[in-house]
Amino acid sequence: MKEFFVKKNEHYFSIPSWEDMDSRLTVGFTTKNGGVSKGSYNSLNTGFHVADEKKDVVKNRGLIAEKVKIPLQCWVGAKQTHRNHIVHVTKAFRGQGAADYESAINDTDGLYTTEEGILLTLCFADCVPIYYYAPKHGYIGIVHAGWKGTVAEIAVKMIDKWKEHGIDPKDIMTAIGPSICGNCYIVDDKVIKQVRTIIGEQAVKPYYEIEEGQYHLDLKELNRFILNKAGVQDVLVTNLCTSCQKDEFFSHRRDLGKTGRLMSFIGWKEDSL
Repeated sequence: MKEFFVKKNEHYFSIPSWEDMDSRLTVGFTTKNGGVSKGSYNSLNTGFHVADEKKDVVKNRGLIAEKVKIPLQCWVGAKQTHRNHIVHVTKAFRGQGAADYESAINDTDGLYTTEEGILLTLCFADCVPIYYYAPKHGYIGIVHAGWKGTVAEIAVKMIDKWKEHGIDPKDIMTAIGPSICGNCYIVDDKVIKQVRTIIGEQAVKPYYEIEEGQYHLDLKELNRFILNKAGVQDVLVTNLCTSCQKDEFFSHRRDLGKTGRLMSFIGWKEDSL
């Protein structure tokens, strides 16, 4: 399958097939390149919660804001906790977590909105970004799914939120973005035990044992299974790996924990912006 995440410029990859459906829509995932951060965070670090200089992170975010044409004061970010809490974002939230970490929405790993002039943002360094788009209903959203969020089925929590508003899962388009691939991601029995409770007896499993108590786990495929099980038929899965592609992405595992953060984002540009 042809890769649907396309590099738009040195700063980020986008999903042209979604953006072509609505000229207001901007959706993407940043690279680690083209910014001003130094050392382990070289160069486009977007995370405030790592030990980078705050002023450099703000500059990096400003560079992205210029490219996507949604100003920083309209961004919304979260203090991510690897759980499954999701927030419905309105214009009243604009600016939270945009230029500092302290103002970000607490204990949240998923954001969605129906309003223009808001850029939903979450940070990553191997975990799975999942994008949601219901064009017939005017809903967009993103979630952050590490292994803890994945087994807590955050992917379905977004679907459930939208179902409360009368949206059929069949009307929801989803895209699983750049994250660590199965060949790079090793977990133990504790994780696989929880994975097994989700997948049951399905024949094709998203993991395989490499030695006793150690497994390669494909979080992208596990989230695809979860979304399909919830009735979502339109699930795109990227081949991009944050660990393999060291020239493009930060990776928490590959970089041994001292690294920058990438950003997933989705929003509608407002006519007045």
